[in-house]
Formats: sequence, structure tokens, C-alpha cells
Amino acid sequence: MKARHLSTFFIFFFGALGGLLFGFDTGIISGASPLIESNFNLGTEQTGFIVSSVLIGSSVGALSIGSLSDRFGRKHLLVLASILFLIGSGLSMFAQGFVSMVIARIILGFAVGSASALTPAYLAELADAPHRGSLGTMFQLMITLGILLAYVSNLGFLHHNLLGLRDWRWMLGSALIPALMLFVGSIILPESPRYLVEKGRIDEARDVLHELRAKTDEDPDKELAGIQEVANQPKGGLKELFTFARPAVIVAILLMLLQQLVGINSVIYFLPQVFIKGFGFPESNAIWISVGIGIVNFLCTILAYNIMDRFNRRTILLFGSIVMALSIGILSILNFTLKVQDAAVPTMILIGIYIFGFAVSWGPICWLMIGEIFPLNVRGVGTSIGSAANWIGNFIVSQFFLELLHMFNNNVGGPFAVFTFFAIVSIFFVIYMVPETRGKTLEQIEMDMRKNAALKSAAQNK
Repeated sequence: MKARHLSTFFIFFFGALGGLLFGFDTGIISGASPLIESNFNLGTEQTGFIVSSVLIGSSVGALSIGSLSDRFGRKHLLVLASILFLIGSGLSMFAQGFVSMVIARIILGFAVGSASALTPAYLAELADAPHRGSLGTMFQLMITLGILLAYVSNLGFLHHNLLGLRDWRWMLGSALIPALMLFVGSIILPESPRYLVEKGRIDEARDVLHELRAKTDEDPDKELAGIQEVANQPKGGLKELFTFARPAVIVAILLMLLQQLVGINSVIYFLPQVFIKGFGFPESNAIWISVGIGIVNFLCTILAYNIMDRFNRRTILLFGSIVMALSIGILSILNFTLKVQDAAVPTMILIGIYIFGFAVSWGPICWLMIGEIFPLNVRGVGTSIGSAANWIGNFIVSQFFLELLHMFNNNVGGPFAVFTFFAIVSIFFVIYMVPETRGKTLEQIEMDMRKNAALKSAAQNK
């Protein structure tokens, strides 16, 4: 039984590794980009495009992978994503100039976008209902660990030109290690039991469920019967996304857009520049601040992992929205009313509180919920739409943050006032639109959605 228990742990660990690579490739470029800029004699616009080109690939990857995973399975597409991670990491490590670096980053982006759309659905379909919150949170936990490891890699390789290769090449190349782990892991991972039932492979689904539920109180045969009942419902194909599943599409898009519009990636990408430009910090001190924020982000996500199954999703989201709105709202006011030198330390503390609010709530729950709220036969496409919305929001924030900072004469109160507005919007969004999914099986969530749609249709036809 011990081996079976370990295999379950490894299934979820390797299943969430796409999140680690997502975070690693997000964080690694922050330290490598200034070195690439000087090495290739690039302008700031070219450097900015190298950083943001990964978002182009991510949007395409997120949108295209979902329908493929509904057709060919989550496991096979994870193998493909791991191969793309290996190719993109290797090409970026040995890029010879601007064009080859952009190509490598777009390939990496395709892998990151694929992982961000595949992994939430895959983890949700493997987990049992009582533990789906914590197990689904592993994806966000891996993202934050990846960002932290990227910061550590940046510091470790900085000024170390090993074997005749520049330091930034080793920074980017270090992503090959987790990419190789994902490749090996995805080969031995089981296929999603929900996907197997959808394709009529009932015996394989039963074997996977018995293995996954061996150390739980859940009845795998009862769960299998519930999956079969939902799988036997009349199917409308993609039309379902725009009929009874339309509320799920709207919630997924707004969840993922707001997750970015509250400004989290402005902190992840640009925090050193905030303290250099806004407060006149030396570069080395500013980088250490970003490492500190990375540690806070990771530790708070561990906290989220431990509480996710104890509280309702909506309660946690509301808590996070209020903490974020208050912390960055106060931050904005202080930066408009205090002298620059007096605002630096309070800004650092308030950003830490803001990271805490995000990391225990909106960070993990958004990825968790887009894997929960869609019907089985369009879950891959649905999570793709949600993931693509996230990348669009990410692109908006990353493109306009520095311009906002410049518009307010490098006063960080300006951009964070904008983020405060979206944090307040998120409070009302949770209250009026977000469904509760804690403690329900994926099949119960889908059947509730079908009943609500039928009731609404009957009311309209009266």
C-alpha cells in the first residue's frame, strides 16, 4: 500500500510540474533581460519585446490546447507541452541574437500557455471532492515555487560565466531541469479517469480511480457511476459553451482577467524597477526585495494549500479581495501624501500584505475553479478560454505598468490606485457572480448547472 500512496503523491506532483515551469519562465527573464540587452546591444523596446513575446505564445498555446486535450487526452498533451519546454529552454539558452531569442521565447510561451490550460483541468479531474481544493492549489504552489527558484537561479548564476557561456545563458538553461522532469513524469502519469469514461474506456478509468482513491474514504466505484451518468448526458459539443455553460464561461473569463488586473504581475515583473525608479534604491537591494516578495508569495501559497479545503471558495476570494483593496489603496494614498523617502518602508510592508492577500486567495482559487466549473466534454476548451483571458490580462498589465508609472512621474501610487479600483470590482464580482464549488464532485457541479439552465429555459418559455 505504501508504494500506491507514493504513486498518488507523485501523480499530483508531476501533474503540477507544468505550474513550476510556468512560474520559472515568468520569473527567470526578470534577472536575465538586462544581461541579454547589454550582450546583444539591444534597445529597450527590443528587450521589452523579448520579455513580452512569451505572452504571445502563451495566448496561442492556451487557446489551442484545450480542444486538443478534449480530443486526445490530458496526458498526451502534457507530454507535448514538456517537449516544447525542452525545445524553448534549449533554444533560449543558445540564442545568437534578437530574432532567435524571440522565436525561443514564443515556443516557451506556447508551452507555458499549454500547461496553464491543461494542468488545472487535469488536477481537478484526478482529485477527490473533499481534497480537490488543496490538490488543485498545487498548481499555484508550483507557480510560486517556480518564480522563487528563478530568482534564486538569477542570483546564483549572476557574474558566473561557466564553460565559456555567459551567466544569462545558464539562467535560461536551468529551466531544462524541471522541463526534463515534466517530460519523464508526463510519460508515466495516468490519463484522467473523466477523459477515459468520455471515450468509453471504462475499465481503464476504474483502475485509475481505485489507485487514486486507495488512501481516501471515497468510493471509487460510486464515483465512476457518477462520472458515467454525466458522460451519458446528451452532448451539444462546443455549442454547450454558449448555452447552458455560458455562465461558467463568463465567470472563468472575469476570474482570470481580474486575477491579473489587480496588478500581481506588475509586482512579479517590475518590483525591482519600482524601487529603483520610485525610491532610488540601488539595483542589488531592489533584486533582494523581489526575492523577499518571492518567498512571501511561496509561503502564503503553502498556507492556502492547507486552508483551501476548510473554507468556502467564495469566502476566501472575498477575504483576499478586501485585503488587496485595503493594502494597495492605503499604499496609493501614502505615496501621494508622504515624501518619497518616508513612503519607501510602508510601501514595502503594504506590498507584502497585498501579496499575502493575493497568494491565499485569488492566486490559487482562480486556477482551481476554471478546472471545476466546466462540463466534462468541454472542460479542456473551457479552461483554455479562462487561461487565455489570464494571459490577455497579463499582457495588458505588463505592457502598461511602466507607462502608468511614467505618467505619474514614477510615483507608484498612480498604478496601484488603478489596481485598487479592480480589487474593489473583484469584491462585487465574487458576491454577485461566483458560484460555490467546495465539497461538490465535478459531476454535481455539472448537474447543478444543467438544472439551473433548464429552470431558466422553462421560465423564459412560460
